[in-house]
Amino acid sequence: MYFLILGFFTGLSLIFAIGAQNIFVMEQGLKKQYIFLVCLICSVSDLILIFLGIFLFEYLKIYFTKNVELIFNILLFIFLIYFIYNKIISLYNNSKINFESNNLSLKNIIVKTLGFTYLNPHVYSDTVFFLGNFSKNFLISHKYFFGIGASIASFLFFFSLGYLAKFFSNYLINSKAWKIINFFIIIFMTVLSSYVFLDIINLI
Repeated sequence: MYFLILGFFTGLSLIFAIGAQNIFVMEQGLKKQYIFLVCLICSVSDLILIFLGIFLFEYLKIYFTKNVELIFNILLFIFLIYFIYNKIISLYNNSKINFESNNLSLKNIIVKTLGFTYLNPHVYSDTVFFLGNFSKNFLISHKYFFGIGASIASFLFFFSLGYLAKFFSNYLINSKAWKIINFFIIIFMTVLSSYVFLDIINLI
């Protein structure tokens, strides 16, 4: 249960940020266009990439020496610091959402959603690299729970974002609300980076 909760909050922290994909989901929610399909594509894509990352590192760990693990942990730590830095910067930036109604066809919506998902480099760094690397030393059963927890976070986030956007549009685009959210994300990710840093110290 611990690893399920850890996966949930870790996944939620990674995904809970204003980005091109999330803004697109919000826009579809506000326009009431193909909300279920857009949320489903984003959520299932995250699930696939999360478990790809987790089990890719599970397969590759037989090649891990102490030095290789140290290098991966250093890269992970650098990524976390960069992630936290961007969150701090985002506290002072405002993101705008396009409310203009565009009636896109089903095909265009699917292509556009897949584009926002798979052409976004951050989705790979967040799911494949970060979650896979972070969970590489977990027991196989713990990896399953960790992946399930992170996947639940994705489903919950995207469907909540899409379906609640039309009811809470003023709140969702309120920069002050996102600053509060990002503040708590910074705290959580700082704790994770401390854990990784201690792991680096033990490997040196």
